This record gives sequence, structure tokens and C-alpha cells, in this order.
Amino acid sequence: MKTLKDVFADYRAGLANLYDTNELEAITLLTISEISNLSKAKIKAFPEFQLSQEQVEKLANTLTQLKTGKPIQYILGKTEFYGLPFYVNPSVLIPRPETEELVEWVISSVGSSQSAVGSERLAMGSRQLAVGDILDIGTGSGCIAISLKKNLPQYNVTAIDISETALQTAKENAHLNNVDIEFIKADILNLTNHSLLTTHYSLIISNPPYVTLHDKTQMHTNVTEFEPHNALFVPKDDPLIFYKAIAVFAATNLVKNGLLFFEINESYGNEIVELLSNKGFKNIVLRKDMSGRDRMVKAVCS
Repeated sequence: MKTLKDVFADYRAGLANLYDTNELEAITLLTISEISNLSKAKIKAFPEFQLSQEQVEKLANTLTQLKTGKPIQYILGKTEFYGLPFYVNPSVLIPRPETEELVEWVISSVGSSQSAVGSERLAMGSRQLAVGDILDIGTGSGCIAISLKKNLPQYNVTAIDISETALQTAKENAHLNNVDIEFIKADILNLTNHSLLTTHYSLIISNPPYVTLHDKTQMHTNVTEFEPHNALFVPKDDPLIFYKAIAVFAATNLVKNGLLFFEINESYGNEIVELLSNKGFKNIVLRKDMSGRDRMVKAVCS
């Protein structure tokens, strides 16, 4: 019978060419925990613990899939984002830690805002939260929209995506997390008189496609081979295509002093700031993530 220590050895041998040491250990720990229902603390504390034959077979099957480069989140069918559970599959991107940072920035910005950007203000503990409407553009799994609704429940949240399968996953995640969000199939690059998006929003947020073909050559195959390309890549000759379209939409569909948030490609921070400035936005902030890279922008509608 195999022990936990044996499984770690098998995974190290099978995945060493795909992942660095820290990633490999994290993936192994997560996989064992999910399949064995053991806490990560117990797994670390009792390496000689013996697994059942069924568990050993499941772990071997998962290792076979991992060797192809398939992300563990897709194999397990779920992940965690901002402390909440989410279903994930190849129709949606796997949520990233830097997107959690963006969500945290939104929540802290709204909570500390001194000017109303919605119809009224309600007290929530010691924080003052503006009440209004939020739009998430390119919602994917719904991780941004759902996390914001959970933490800013007074807001009405709408989320759009071009993919029907992504929207289905997002709806399942909204149900999983017990939040009410309006999901709409729409293409921000082709929003001709979209009657369902005529609200004047208090806040618009987007993590749009921004990966260039040059970036692709430097990315891990578990991203380029398995995650949805329409949610990742942009044309070589127009890498800011989505930011341009969203900026135009936001300039006319945000209330005065409404907030616009972007996750961005670190290579185009200054260009996006200039783009927003040219569209009339004010108080533009380019922010670094925990790794010190330019990954987020906030702007205020004039």
C-alpha cells in the first residue's frame, strides 16, 4: 500500500520537467487533499499515512493527466478565488492571484470613497458603501462579479461575456455562491444598441484579453494549450483593442465620478493610462501587483 510520502515521490518524478519545486509541491498537496479528504496539515505531518487502493488509483490517474500539462484546476473541476469556491473548465480562464488583488482594490476603493457614485449611501459597519450598478466585462467564470457581489451586496451586478459556455459556468458559480447576478451574452467589440446595457453604472471592471503573441512564446504550456484562447490573446497589430472599446463604452455609460478598473498586461501600463487620459478620464492610477509588476489601473469618469 502506498504512503503519502510515496505519492510525493511519484509526483516529483513525473512532473519535475513541467513545474518548479514549489509549484510541484503545492499541486501534489492540493491533489492529495482533494482525493483523500485529508487536511494539508495532516498530509505534511504524517508522511507514512497509508492510502486506500481507490485513492492510489485516483492519484495515479490525476498524475497521468497532469503530465500532459493539463492544469490541476481543470482536472479537479474547481478552484478557490477570494475565499470563495468556483467551478472551472476549459471554457473559462483559471482565476489568478493578481485578479484577487484587483478585486481587493475595488472593494477598498468603494469602501473608502467619500463621494457618492450611486443613488444613495448606506452604512455597513464602519464603512460607507455607495449603492449603484456594477458591470463586469468579459466575466468568464464570474469570479470578479461574484466576489464583488458577495462583498458589496448593496450593488446590482451585471456581467457580460461573448461565450455562452462561459456564461453557463458563471451562472453555476453564482448559484454555488448564492448571489444574484444578471448575466448577458454580449460582445464589447460589437455593442450596437444593446438595450440590456443602457444603465448608468457606478463602476465598470474588466480583465479583458491582453496576451500578445510574443507573450505566448514565454508562457507555460498548461496555459497556452488548455485555457480558452478567446479569453487570452489579442491581435499583434492592436494589443489594446479591448481597452479602447471598454474606455469608449465607460466614458458614456459611467455616472459622473464613476470608477473604471482594469487588469492589464504589464507591458502596456503607460499606453493604457494615456488612452484613458485621452478619453477624458481623471485621477488615473497605475498600480503594481505583489510581484512589483504594473498590472492594474483605476480611473474616474469626468
